[in-house]
Amino acid sequence: MGDARPADMAARGAWWSVLNDPLLNQLEHKLEESNPDLQAAAEAFTQERDIARETESRLYPQVAASGQMSRNKQSQGHLFRGKSSTSLTYESNEAYSGAATWEPDFWDAIRNSTHMQKNLAQATAAQYALTRLTLQAELASDYVALRGIDAQLGVYEDSIRYFRTAVEITRLRQGGAIGAGLDVSRAENQLYAAQAAQSSLLAQRQVEEHAIAVLLNTVPAGFHIQPINDSRMHFNVVAIDTGIPSTLLERRPDIAMNEREVAASARAIGVSRAAFFPHIVISATGGFEDSGFDLASISKAFWKVAVQAVEPVFTGGMRRAALQRAWSQYRERVDDYRSTVLSAFQDVEDGLSQTRLFHQEQLQQHQSVAAALRTQNMTMALYTGGLTNYLDALVAQQDALRARLEEVQAQMAQIQATVRLVRALGGGWTSSALPKIKDIDPIGPLQYQGLHHARPAGEVPTGQEPMEQDRDLTGQHMGVLSAPFPK
Repeated sequence: MGDARPADMAARGAWWSVLNDPLLNQLEHKLEESNPDLQAAAEAFTQERDIARETESRLYPQVAASGQMSRNKQSQGHLFRGKSSTSLTYESNEAYSGAATWEPDFWDAIRNSTHMQKNLAQATAAQYALTRLTLQAELASDYVALRGIDAQLGVYEDSIRYFRTAVEITRLRQGGAIGAGLDVSRAENQLYAAQAAQSSLLAQRQVEEHAIAVLLNTVPAGFHIQPINDSRMHFNVVAIDTGIPSTLLERRPDIAMNEREVAASARAIGVSRAAFFPHIVISATGGFEDSGFDLASISKAFWKVAVQAVEPVFTGGMRRAALQRAWSQYRERVDDYRSTVLSAFQDVEDGLSQTRLFHQEQLQQHQSVAAALRTQNMTMALYTGGLTNYLDALVAQQDALRARLEEVQAQMAQIQATVRLVRALGGGWTSSALPKIKDIDPIGPLQYQGLHHARPAGEVPTGQEPMEQDRDLTGQHMGVLSAPFPK
């Protein structure tokens, strides 16, 4: 089977920038630098690369060297030594040897194992991309929710000012004996209920802030995003070009991950087949040994060359069962791949439906708000002039508040649906590639320096020092993010 090369890493750019929010851009950049889950996913990729390197190392001869020197004294009173014995009680020994073993890969067992591990490493790189995209979408969604709460708080602020005016009007009318105390109670109830709802929203906002802080590897207590005092949200409404289905699937990292697992399962079949052939190992050992400290004589050399071939004659069906299991695992991966593809189509269709209909809902809700505000103003004017009772004005106020909140919620739902659609499409519109098979090796066969980090492969980072990561937890290493967040 050839190497699968889907464009799953395509469209991995700063897709959130289409929402046109500078602070969100900074937060997303901070997330990619410091999120611990994302860094753990990068380290998982490095470990899979190392496993592939360990497997590939079996293609090379394994060479070892040893040396020993000793000076030994025997006790003159040891068992079976007579008093008149003239045997030596002192003896020296010196030996140097080398050994080499090599397993010729006649049946491609090692090559298939190596390629399988490299396919799995590619799958881990796709998993990193999926983790990054999921975290980016989660941060964008949380930030949109935070700004949605800000807009709702702005609505409540406007309404509370209006309700305070209404309370004053009912009290004035009661003082002038042209209004009932019941009107005052209703107006006060409306005011206090709105204030309580505003306090509840403030609690929700802090929870959203804490969620964003954790995504940024920051202690929540030292993190704050300045509220925006506006009753409307100001994100761009963007039209997403989904492209044709084949290109959609090429941009999904989860599909790429499944595809690489299918390729690895195909290689595992080759490994199971190789078990039916003889296992051959060639070895050579040689060196010098002397009972003193003189190795100058060739007569003190020793060596051995051996070839070993092992072919199990009867294993009770073990190899056949392993081969059957490999085929079954391959078919399971193919079924998982098909299921993931169908889920991807569903995600995209869900996103398309939601973005279109939520946008329509937002426009309709805006018309509802305009009508509710006109009704509120007219009924309050009629009540002030004594032409209607306060119950009509109260209902109109409740309807106006509810309509304005629902308009903000509809706008927030539409923007979050856009984020989900972009996530379903793989994120962004720039193309890059997963690490190629030849780039998986983290080190060279003769590399002995620079082992602290693996050499770069694809766009997965090679890691960060733990001490640097922990500095973010104190909130003292926020960089450009500290300025926009006065507390």
